[in-house]
Amino acid sequence: MSTFTKIKAVKDSLSSSELKLAKFALDSSNAIRELSSQELANVVGVSQSSVVKFSQKLGYKGYPAFKMGVIDALNASTANSNLHGKITVNDGFTQMSDKLLSSKVSVLNETRNLNDEKSLVAAVELLKSSKRILICGLGGSALVGKDFSYKLQKLGILAIEEADAHAQLAFSATLGENDLVFAISESGNTKEIINVVSEAKHNSTKVISLTRFGATPISDLAEVKLYSVADEESARLSSILARTAQEFIIDILFIAITQSSRQGRQILEKTNAVVSDFRRLSE
Repeated sequence: MSTFTKIKAVKDSLSSSELKLAKFALDSSNAIRELSSQELANVVGVSQSSVVKFSQKLGYKGYPAFKMGVIDALNASTANSNLHGKITVNDGFTQMSDKLLSSKVSVLNETRNLNDEKSLVAAVELLKSSKRILICGLGGSALVGKDFSYKLQKLGILAIEEADAHAQLAFSATLGENDLVFAISESGNTKEIINVVSEAKHNSTKVISLTRFGATPISDLAEVKLYSVADEESARLSSILARTAQEFIIDILFIAITQSSRQGRQILEKTNAVVSDFRRLSE
């Protein structure tokens, strides 16, 4: 997983001491290669226990694992990894499109690194075994959810996406223990989606969340936690990059379900054939 991506994702939930460590890790990451936990604590001006807690908050067992994560992230970084924050109104078409392409590649790589195979496999199994699936999200997340519902329906899976928050909440009240909510929220703090997920949990309905990395009100209620990333510092492109990351995850899930379900493949072939026949006859 990308250590730097994790740090950026959890910055809002850090204590003052942890924020100092986060800033140092992002601004002076090369220095961490040579520092012990006590040395890092002295340089930043915090306690050694704060260093350990900070490492654990990022999902590492301790400082040595965090340090290795920083080194791996440095080795994997590229000169273009932050180009998406540098697009300006003065960029020409070629320069702008090159920066956007670099931005999307960077976001896709970071999103891939934030999601382990175990979580993705668990999500696939829940999607395949659930009787009914409610996919919920607002704004750009609702568009991603609608696309996901179409994909699942083509596999013969009963997946419903409602863009209206009241409709989402009403439908979640009808769900039971054999059903599933797939909650999409870039921030993980969307009030309307929290209400939907909370209502579903009252009915023992399982939840898959797709949010930013770290503990959020939505992911805290989910059995399976999936993550997407976007650069919050790039306001002009944040929604574009967020959708790119979210769509990457749903495409991974769709392909994985297709690969693992013979019945799903047969239904997909049938639905594709029906649409192709209609298009041919309409020409």
